[in-house]
Amino acid sequence: MKIGGLQKVTLVDFPGKLACTVFLSGCPFRCPFCYSKELVLPAEIKKQPEIKEKEFFDFLEGKKGTLEGCVICGGEPTVYGEELVSFAKKIKEMGFLIKLDTNGSNPDILKILIDQKLLDYIAMDIKAPFDKEKYSIATGIKDVDIEKIKESVSLIKDSGVDYEFRSTIVPGIHSRADVVRMAKDISPAKRYFLQGFRGEKGTIDPKLDGARPYEEELLKEVGEEIKGGFDFFKIR
Repeated sequence: MKIGGLQKVTLVDFPGKLACTVFLSGCPFRCPFCYSKELVLPAEIKKQPEIKEKEFFDFLEGKKGTLEGCVICGGEPTVYGEELVSFAKKIKEMGFLIKLDTNGSNPDILKILIDQKLLDYIAMDIKAPFDKEKYSIATGIKDVDIEKIKESVSLIKDSGVDYEFRSTIVPGIHSRADVVRMAKDISPAKRYFLQGFRGEKGTIDPKLDGARPYEEELLKEVGEEIKGGFDFFKIR
């Protein structure tokens, strides 16, 4: 396991919980709008100081009774397969709740985590409508297995675990029609969040550095059209 970062306290990443966030390096996607390339690109990962697992678990040990939960994100945590299961089990045995952030590319590991009751909240990123060409553009790779993405969505919705879906909307990658179709592809569902791309520096595709986001009014208009498919919908 490569731990690329640790946020020792977060009030917003785990809904309703005081938590920490552990960032695992590595991801099968190369989303052009991703601003965490230090957790995604092998050359950038090598430059990052690595946090040892013992250091992380020593930190958690000292936070018993203070922190309620731990967010596991990346990168993409499920690239570690069974290692992630063991990692999550150890966190759980220490008495912490777990939230997993995932792109849904590995439903097999997701199912194991759910079946072993290791997750208390799941957040899955929906990158594009369930169309191979569009998903390939949004993820920066040619061979996206859309069926695995669909399987992860179904697993999450049927899991009994609290969850949310979320999408970052990027001009030039997502059209208004794409956003509507994305919502239809995952609805009905409990929660869906749209967030406008902010053109932050350091994206995987440097052409998107400083790119203008969609107008908030346009996102609101689309939101009105799609919100009926969800118990809770919000633009972040």
